[in-house]
Amino acid sequence: MAKLTVRDFFNRFPDDDACLHHVMEVRYGVRHVCGACGTESTYHKLANRKAYSCAHCGNHVYPCAGTVFQDSRTPLQLWYYAIFLFVVTRHGVSGKELQRQLGVTYKTAWRMGQQIRKLMESADGFAMLQGHVEMDEAYIGGKRPGKRGRGAAGKTIVMGMVERNGRMVTEVIPDIRKATLRAVTLRNVDNGATVSTDELMSYGLLKGDGYRHRAVKHGAKEWSHYDYRTDAQHHTNTVEQFWGLFKRAVRSTHTSISSKYMQRYLNEFTFRANHRDQQNAMFDLLISRV
Repeated sequence: MAKLTVRDFFNRFPDDDACLHHVMEVRYGVRHVCGACGTESTYHKLANRKAYSCAHCGNHVYPCAGTVFQDSRTPLQLWYYAIFLFVVTRHGVSGKELQRQLGVTYKTAWRMGQQIRKLMESADGFAMLQGHVEMDEAYIGGKRPGKRGRGAAGKTIVMGMVERNGRMVTEVIPDIRKATLRAVTLRNVDNGATVSTDELMSYGLLKGDGYRHRAVKHGAKEWSHYDYRTDAQHHTNTVEQFWGLFKRAVRSTHTSISSKYMQRYLNEFTFRANHRDQQNAMFDLLISRV
């Protein structure tokens, strides 16, 4: 599928009126049953106001009411362009980059970025992962004093689960104990699924919960294992590639992310992973959630 370009964006949304018309179409439709008179009517844009009027009774509809655009003094086209940047980027968009691109204050740019990440979270919805699922945890954060490897001090622990050729789910977790990993798995992975993990002992609980589990022993230089009994290729390459991309983005784009906001940034990257090569659909999906 063709990717969105800057030319595509400005051809589709040349000004604030075009953006407002799109919000109206997505949320209400330019023809719908009026909430005031009960008549199916067309709606027309009011001059110098972010509102539409019912052709039958004159009742006003404000498309931006109740959205992230409400009460914002930032032009709608800049909001749309910020969403466009989040859709087309691979490594994310920092507050400083939004500030440079949009010509707004850093405070405004940071707030806009957080609001767009919330849209990405709500747009993805929820469904249990099924079939063959890879699982792997990672530690996100800069260099801090403490022991190396699992449990490194001061880092945020995150968990990733991905269906083979399907959806991904990520979540911040407090630790890697059996009880924690079991709760995350039961909450997100359908009973009876085939699960591939590394050799972390906390994953040993999965067979007892009805999962067909095989651990790939990275410590023994085993990166992939084919199980002839179940005709399943076990590895965690897909989820590890995601963590590699996320960690590079943290270092290069965001420098650091506090644990307080880590889940929002995970949601952003997970949303893009779940809708890769569907940039037009991603953009429309986000606008439908404003």
